[in-house]
Amino acid sequence: MKSSSSRRNPRTAAIRTPDGLDQVYGVHALESLLERGEAPRELWVQQGAGNRLKDVVANAQASGARIKEQPREVLDQLTQGAAHQGVVAFCTPLTPEGEESLWLKLRAWQAPTPPLLLVLDGVTDVHNFGACLRSADAAGAHGVIVAKDKAAPLNATVRKVACGAAEVVPVYQVTNLSRTLAKLKDAGVWITGTAGEAEASVFEIDMTGPTALVMGAEGKGMRRLTREACDNLAKLPMAGQVSSLNVSVATGICLFEAVRQRQLAS
Repeated sequence: MKSSSSRRNPRTAAIRTPDGLDQVYGVHALESLLERGEAPRELWVQQGAGNRLKDVVANAQASGARIKEQPREVLDQLTQGAAHQGVVAFCTPLTPEGEESLWLKLRAWQAPTPPLLLVLDGVTDVHNFGACLRSADAAGAHGVIVAKDKAAPLNATVRKVACGAAEVVPVYQVTNLSRTLAKLKDAGVWITGTAGEAEASVFEIDMTGPTALVMGAEGKGMRRLTREACDNLAKLPMAGQVSSLNVSVATGICLFEAVRQRQLAS
């Protein structure tokens, strides 16, 4: 008979997950993967979930995913208490596109609307990054540009928060952000940076043409060289006691101001 000390407690035991794969958790994120034809390699399903998850699990299995049932405690530990909703998928990791892909896209531009790009300068929080990607997708932005340094990774938390946007919005990773902004200007893209001390409101800046909207990190804002590379600086008018908004909230407001202007101009 084994002693109680030899029994493995799922709350404390090390969890072995498939090597080289990213976690994507939550029903909506899994459904988004399946709708795009991206089958997870493996799917862990909470024991006893029953009919609540049968459809999405059946779809994942039909796509080729290997299904494993796990205690809720294992899924809780794996996702560090996040709302996994009883499913954790293991998928091929996302990788940002290189800078050359951005220039190829702009040179071959055929979309009916001018480019609308979101630039994140120093946004390192994965929750903010995921929320910014979600807003970018909702606003129809054509891509998100980040630097290789001082930038949040495209990890499982980002994918969860983005609710599928991380898989569809192109993320371009560049070595030198200020140099990239200079090249965007040479390509005819107007650069608008957000700064609390700016004189103009974001509602006064024309974003109907090719536009790159730059959002800085919370607290620090844009770095000096990034700021100097901007054509315009704009702010959100603050009527209350707080001096600034969360970067993902501010991103959504600014992007949809661009959407509003473009709809009126069309």
